[in-house]
Amino acid sequence: MRTTAPPLLAIFRSQLQGELLARVLLGDDRPTISDLARDLGAPVATVHREVVRLEDAGLISTGRVGRARTVAADETNPAINPLRELVIIAFGPKTVIAAAFADVANVHDLLIFGDWAARYQGEPGPRPGPVELLVVGTPDRAAVEHAATTAAKQLGRPVTPTVVSAQRWAEARQPFLQQLARGPLVRAMPAGH
Repeated sequence: MRTTAPPLLAIFRSQLQGELLARVLLGDDRPTISDLARDLGAPVATVHREVVRLEDAGLISTGRVGRARTVAADETNPAINPLRELVIIAFGPKTVIAAAFADVANVHDLLIFGDWAARYQGEPGPRPGPVELLVVGTPDRAAVEHAATTAAKQLGRPVTPTVVSAQRWAEARQPFLQQLARGPLVRAMPAGH
């Protein structure tokens, strides 16, 4: 499978490489190569080749659990934390959520809030956990849950959506919404919405 360099951050060899790094560097688990292939929608052989390249470069390490080969960031490499920051910007929650919600109807805005929004805006702090997402509009709840589950699977961490109508968001009368309006927010709207 031939892939091209991603347009957002062309320092990566391919879109698949960037997405694989996002899944491994931003996830809280040690996925197997089969897990990665399934989550990224790529052939196992292609993912295996990319894993070998990244391991040879010292960016990831692999291990075995039974017959399965697991993958994790090589935290001994001093380039991992700066690389993780680049991956967050180019392939992290903002990009993944935009893609996952692209076909969800009646969404007027998608806003990442909490720790992820703070990191996107350069605020220091520990590596964030779940992605907190404000879904503005009147989408079908099942479609929102499906999109959030899809994004969570790719990111390797929970995506917790909160749905609010455009009117409630504009008025922001509830203390929770007032707090969100004051805090860091990062727009994650898919293209074309």
